[in-house]
Amino acid sequence: MFERKIVAALDAGAAGMRAGTAYRLQQARAAALARLAEPERAKAMRFTPALAGAGGQIGAPAGGRSVFSRRSFWIGLVMLVAIAIGYQQWAAWQQLAELADVDTAILTSDLPIDAYLDRGFQNWLKTLASDGGS
Repeated sequence: MFERKIVAALDAGAAGMRAGTAYRLQQARAAALARLAEPERAKAMRFTPALAGAGGQIGAPAGGRSVFSRRSFWIGLVMLVAIAIGYQQWAAWQQLAELADVDTAILTSDLPIDAYLDRGFQNWLKTLASDGGS
C-alpha cells in the first residue's frame, strides 16, 4: 500500500520532466541496478575499508570525486614539496655557513703565510674536507 503511494508520487513528479532529464535518470537507474546485479563486486565493496568521515571507499569519498581530484589534496602536496625544498635549502645554507666559519678561523689564526703555501698543509686541508672535518 505504502509502496503504491510512493510510486504514484514519483510518477506525478516525473510527468513534468523534460525527456532528456527522464532519459538520464533512466540510464542512472539502469547502471545502479547493473551494479547490484554483480554479487562479487557488491561483496568486495562491502568489505572495502573506508576513510574516517569520508562516507565511502578510499579514493572515492562522499560526493564521488577521487581524492586526487580534490583541490585540497594538491594544495597539501604543493605545500609538502615546498617544505621539503625549503628544508634542503636551509640545510645547504647551514653547511655553507659552517664552511665559512672554518675558513674564517683558519685565516685569522696565527699561522704564517708560508704555512698556507706548504703542500702538506694543502693536502691536510683536502683530507680534512673529504673526511668531513673529523
